[in-house]
Amino acid sequence: MPAPAIPAGFDFTDPSLWETRNPTTEFAELRRTAPVWWNAQTDEQSGGFRDGGYWVVSRHEDIKEISRKPEIFSSQRKGSIIRLPGEITADQIELTSALLVNMDPPKHTKIRRIISKGFSPRAVEGLRAALADRAAAIVRGARESGGGDFVEQVACELPLQAIAELLGVPQEDRRKVFDWSNQMLNYDDPEYGDAVTTTSAANASMEILGYAWNLAEQRRADKLDDIVSQLVHADVDGESLASDEFGFFVILLAVAGNETTRNAITHGMKAFVDNPEQWELYKAERPRTAPDEIVRWATPVTAFQRTAVEDTVLGGQEIKAGQRVGLFYSSANFDEDAFEDPFRFDITRDPNPHLGFGGTGVHYCVGANLARLEIDLMFNAIADAMPDLTQVAEPERLRSGWINGIKHWRVRYA
Repeated sequence: MPAPAIPAGFDFTDPSLWETRNPTTEFAELRRTAPVWWNAQTDEQSGGFRDGGYWVVSRHEDIKEISRKPEIFSSQRKGSIIRLPGEITADQIELTSALLVNMDPPKHTKIRRIISKGFSPRAVEGLRAALADRAAAIVRGARESGGGDFVEQVACELPLQAIAELLGVPQEDRRKVFDWSNQMLNYDDPEYGDAVTTTSAANASMEILGYAWNLAEQRRADKLDDIVSQLVHADVDGESLASDEFGFFVILLAVAGNETTRNAITHGMKAFVDNPEQWELYKAERPRTAPDEIVRWATPVTAFQRTAVEDTVLGGQEIKAGQRVGLFYSSANFDEDAFEDPFRFDITRDPNPHLGFGGTGVHYCVGANLARLEIDLMFNAIADAMPDLTQVAEPERLRSGWINGIKHWRVRYA
């Protein structure tokens, strides 16, 4: 294969890059010439790792292979987040292993088995009626305002209310979760944090942990018919979450249940505005394939990482033990070998083997069905109540090295 035409010093996790655009041209170049490519980094560029760089894995097939082999590609060694605040230490990275996304089997298997109780098809379907009512109310409120910031008025609200509904958190506390998750994850954006220090992210994490700890202790003392009680009380197999484990589960929800779903909704609505024929089709037919195409198109998490625990070979490239590999879902979801006409937004796409829920394997998103439900309910509500939504200004993108986020988007609802 010819050498890729990637400029010297280019970094696929550079927050300033993602603040302006998706590097679709560069990803296509890698898929064609170097599907497993070493992205060298200075200590300053590496965002906390200071290990020389990482491998960019750009093809759908290779990312699926990595996802199926946790015994070779570890989530725990250096965590799953490919860019962290600049001053973070190795000991602080090690502490993040309490998060499910940063665990390896067998511990991951045990914790996931407990958490999955809250996301069974029956449990998710049990939320449908309440969330449908909330989606309709959110859209009615936005429509009455005439126009505004779609992210804050529409996209963020249902994921936040779903978390509150799932955990029995008072609805008035949902804004705390919104603010905490922004500070915890969006440290590269000066609107929310400081990429050089870990202070804002660490403080937000401690706030969520403390809040969740208290909630778990309340349910441990006074069991109710809700998911929190199920998770903190041992079942017939003797498995339950300790209060600190429950706290890290709530942090995971703040990430996977809030940030990612709200960004999928925003990117999805933007795609409909840019592809009005698809919006007309959606309003007429409401295809059940739409949520997965929205997630593929949005790819809210641009990349997670794994660390090789032994020397191995991937895509013909030798990878040394201890080296990081970046699973760039934002490239894989537009891989020409996996999707027909991948740059066409097609809400009837079927099959749709996207990796927007983290690929295959043990780390496939435990809340994928809840995310699909929220997206389906929200777009049905928008199509019913404000079908003529229009854009006032281009979206303001998040400055982040691993989240494909939109911070603000001015629209008119009627």
